[in-house]
Amino acid sequence: MSKYDVTIIGSGPGGYVAAIRCAQLGMKVALVEKYESLGGTCLNVGCIPSKALLDSSEHYHNASHTFDQHGIKLSNLGVDLKQMIKRKDDVVSQTVDGIRYLMKKNKIDVHIGHGTFKNNTTLTIKDAKGKKKEIESAKFIIATGSKPSQLKGVKIDKKRVITSTEILDLKTLPKHLIVIGGGVIGLELGSVFARLGSKVSVVEYMPSIIGTMDTSMGKELQKVLKKLGFTFYTQHAVTGVTAKGSKVTVNADDKSGKKQKFEGDYCLVSVGRTPYTENLGLENIGVKLDDRGRIEVDENLQTTAKNVYAIGDVIKGAMLAHKAEEEGIFVAEKMAGQKPHINYLAIPNVVYTWPEVAGVGYTEQQLKEKAVKYKTGSFPFKASGRARASMDLDGIVKVYADAKTDEILGMHIIGPRAADLIAEGVVALEYKASAEDISRMSHAHPTFSEAIKEACLAATDNRAIHI
Repeated sequence: MSKYDVTIIGSGPGGYVAAIRCAQLGMKVALVEKYESLGGTCLNVGCIPSKALLDSSEHYHNASHTFDQHGIKLSNLGVDLKQMIKRKDDVVSQTVDGIRYLMKKNKIDVHIGHGTFKNNTTLTIKDAKGKKKEIESAKFIIATGSKPSQLKGVKIDKKRVITSTEILDLKTLPKHLIVIGGGVIGLELGSVFARLGSKVSVVEYMPSIIGTMDTSMGKELQKVLKKLGFTFYTQHAVTGVTAKGSKVTVNADDKSGKKQKFEGDYCLVSVGRTPYTENLGLENIGVKLDDRGRIEVDENLQTTAKNVYAIGDVIKGAMLAHKAEEEGIFVAEKMAGQKPHINYLAIPNVVYTWPEVAGVGYTEQQLKEKAVKYKTGSFPFKASGRARASMDLDGIVKVYADAKTDEILGMHIIGPRAADLIAEGVVALEYKASAEDISRMSHAHPTFSEAIKEACLAATDNRAIHI
């Protein structure tokens, strides 16, 4: 029987990063993955493939809508969906191959199969053919991720009523895609097909979209997506979905209780994700779950079985790949006797629509709930020279700073390359920078990042220069 210092269950971003860091720290490491392909949801059916399709669809949208203004003439422009899907698959394959290389480089043993705890030190691994083997390990990290949540009363047939997994491999473009859920996943994947010419209707239970982010970001994004062709039905409770042939019908009640019916050819159910803890044998080692099915952990991310840790989507907090990575490194370094820390407030949220949306720190709603006295600075991208040059005029940067100390409490961006720009806000929060600190830093001109400087100037005695 193989023996290890630590075994990680799940090879997504949290799992494989934890494995590498443990190996770097001198531990003998095993990585257990249910599927042949490493990388978990993120690399195989989540972050990476969706971003590949988002980029492809954005190229097509720009070619059909803005190239003329740039003086670029095209003829016979069309969508080859089969090639688009193939390119997405190639990107996934290359990324997964990269993870396999990193496992070999760091001398990490990879075991393919479903891992179940026999006891606190033994894991039974069952492969796809039913063959079993056991490994021993002094410590374990559970990093099994999550799966798409089900909506009560809605049957996912994986043909016309689909999840974020099936939509990545559609053979035909939807004429009318109905998206249940106005969160990150639904809006990103809806954007892909709206850009390619599909009609997209979003049916959302809450009053606004991307409800976990700053309210102003949701309002701005909704305006932009309407221009792209989205139709939004907020405060609508879905009561049922039926699929017959190539037709899908979604029934819902609006906020007044009036019954509504939406008809399309595909329905994407994107109502969040659920922790994956099935058949792990947690009951055999005394690991407790909370009322939402998440593994309970302490401040060191230890479970109720002290030699077993859990990270990523299976524990509380935002279901983000980069959160899982930070937690994987945190646990590895804790095991090695180091003193790492995670500032959860400084972990950014991102929506990869176009324009992108990103936020870090407190939202305005949270500051009001906490009765924190704050000041606000904002700057629109339409006043940015770089944004005018690239024709990316939608969006704003908003900064919240402490009214007394000027310390940045939150930064929220909707605009071009917001996903990259938000890193400046992360640094500001991590090192407790003030709005004036950021406003006095030199930002290259012309760049999108100048909008952050201007928003910080606006928060510092309303000193914005270019507006």
